[in-house]
Amino acid sequence: MRARAAALAHGLGRLERALPAASGAMVMGTGIVSIALFLDKREALSLALLAIDCLAWALLAAVLGGRLLWRFDRVRSEARSPTALTGVAGTAVLGTRLALAGLGGAGYAALAIALVLWLALLPVVVAHLQLPSTGITLLLTVSTQSLAVLAAALADLQHVSWLLYASLPFFLLGLAFYLFVIARFDLRQLLIGSGDHWITGGALAISTLAAGRIALAIKSLHVLGGLQGAAQAISLALWAVTMLWLPALLITEALSVRPRYSVRRWSTLFPVGMYAACSFIAGAAAGVAALGDFARVWVWAGVALWALLAVGMLRRGAQIARSA
Repeated sequence: MRARAAALAHGLGRLERALPAASGAMVMGTGIVSIALFLDKREALSLALLAIDCLAWALLAAVLGGRLLWRFDRVRSEARSPTALTGVAGTAVLGTRLALAGLGGAGYAALAIALVLWLALLPVVVAHLQLPSTGITLLLTVSTQSLAVLAAALADLQHVSWLLYASLPFFLLGLAFYLFVIARFDLRQLLIGSGDHWITGGALAISTLAAGRIALAIKSLHVLGGLQGAAQAISLALWAVTMLWLPALLITEALSVRPRYSVRRWSTLFPVGMYAACSFIAGAAAGVAALGDFARVWVWAGVALWALLAVGMLRRGAQIARSA
């Protein structure tokens, strides 16, 4: 009986420690798949995932709020890891989806929350950065570009020019982070990573999305007209480089099969969904229909992966419950 109780306590302890990062990755992944489905005009399924995403974000906020009150030392320690930035990216991605749903106020609130978190966490993460880098390290790019995407989307949808200007430095800084991290990336992670190795492509994909969103906002707002062509070209160039990662990621998955469920696999969902979302936006910004054709097929890879991860998560929860 004691052994069973100890095993249960150990399992719950591991779950509690992993919950913030797993929730953040789930919010990121679910949100971007919802966005891709919205862009594909699959509104019912997109709204269903949006509802789940809102619940996941609320859970993440509750867990982090509780830790700030009762376990601040742990929060301070965990804030040193790039995984802490999942909260920034998850909030910004959710805010972008809410803005697309016509909830501009919620989008502004998400931008404010994400920006405060980014300003608080980024200096700590950078100060404790460990090299060589892994996929998780690329959350430096993902979190920064998520702010650029949300700001540019709000600028376009709400017709607010200053947000377009504000998105530009985040976009450039996100690219700089990518170059810094990828130059120090351990390529063995493609074979031994636990799911976060997909962020090698996902970080470029969100950069592609940001460039496309900026190009669409420039066209909509009739400002910075001289940069529209450059933004379109950058978006297409980034999309091409992003696509170069996809065969490598798929081949290394086949060479090193990792079938067991892990909470870290939610880190794979975001890049997979982002490949579809960035293709929709880059294609729309540059008027290249073929990118949208790819996205309409690939979006179902994101849906399928989300379903597999959801089943794995429920089964893991049932296992913990049975051990009680």
